Amino acid sequence: MKMWKRNLIVCWFGMFVSSVGMSQIAPVLPLYIKNLGVHLTPLIEQFSGIAFGVTFIVSAVFSPIWGLAADKFGRKPMLLRASLGMAVVVCSMGFAQNVYELIGLRVLQGVITGYSTACTTLIATQTDKEHAGWALGTLSTAGISGSLLGPMIGGYIGENFGLQNVFFITGAMLLIAFITTALFVKESFTRQDKKVLSAKEIWNSIPEKSLTIIMFVTFFVLTIALYSVEPIITVYVTQLYHNTSHVALLAGMAFSASGLANIIAAPRLGKISDKIGAQKVMLAALVVAGLIMIPQAFVKNPWQLVVLRFLLGLATAGLIPSVNTLVKRITPDSLTGRVFGFTMSAGYLGVFGGSILGGQVAAYLGISYVFFTTSALLLINAVWVYFKVYKKLSLKEEASYK
Repeated sequence: MKMWKRNLIVCWFGMFVSSVGMSQIAPVLPLYIKNLGVHLTPLIEQFSGIAFGVTFIVSAVFSPIWGLAADKFGRKPMLLRASLGMAVVVCSMGFAQNVYELIGLRVLQGVITGYSTACTTLIATQTDKEHAGWALGTLSTAGISGSLLGPMIGGYIGENFGLQNVFFITGAMLLIAFITTALFVKESFTRQDKKVLSAKEIWNSIPEKSLTIIMFVTFFVLTIALYSVEPIITVYVTQLYHNTSHVALLAGMAFSASGLANIIAAPRLGKISDKIGAQKVMLAALVVAGLIMIPQAFVKNPWQLVVLRFLLGLATAGLIPSVNTLVKRITPDSLTGRVFGFTMSAGYLGVFGGSILGGQVAAYLGISYVFFTTSALLLINAVWVYFKVYKKLSLKEEASYK
């Protein structure tokens, strides 16, 4: 087996588990905080929001820092650091004595994250050009599916094995990721940039600045689209389905349907982008995703919502591999880790921003407007991509053929 394929398999597992570790706490958080001695409902809601969101905010700050470290010391050391560190921290959450310790550990989890950044950089720099889209598409399924399936996994473990075991089982899986990374990931790393560049020097070294900004914004909008429904989905399913005994299951299925669709479609769309161009797949994915958002506001039962969320996942599956492929294409190898670090920061901010946006829009305008707002963001992004990415790269490709 080729080295990049073996690395891809190990990175996929580790990235999936680390994404589960970031998101699995969501459904059990209020119950766990109550067990830690907080009994007033408003305080439980307040602490739950802080404990969930703080990890993504801190991760957004530290991802570029770990991207710099990956360019400086190699990607494998960053994989080992992140997987072992998260294993220890997530397990420690099971031993928290009060809510402040739990929040502190969630902050620490955000600090030591960076597995996804190192994985993406490793695969992007070691995979040949002909297979880059497929490899990055396959890898992207790990992060998205882990984040979207994480709440369902966490809820299942919490209900059947106890709240503390959510953290112990996830920590054990992260430890397995550390061991498999140590044994099977191979990297031939040569540091290309001996000088530590400032943020301004890094930016000046990027040849396609406008394209890079568009990639960051597109990744941000994508994660907003996927996570804007998270705070309101249970309420929405309750309105559509009056048998309360199955609301939690149906809400979990509706939320996780996008993750399942990503697993199915992302490698295939990545392979298509290798053949026809990542900018074409990106534009089509943005338009289709924006249009699929609209009918979700008019569904009459939960099953229609599940189907539409699945179709949304099929469309958005084309975005992450396209973004990563284009970032690799326009970024010098010596800066790949740092630029992917900023891309991951945009994604983490999108997760947090999507959750806030969905909740606030639903509260002030109604649940239907969550879908309308997100659709508008995707379609506006599509227009921007058409004029600034699609037309520009298509003209370059035409010129190269002449």
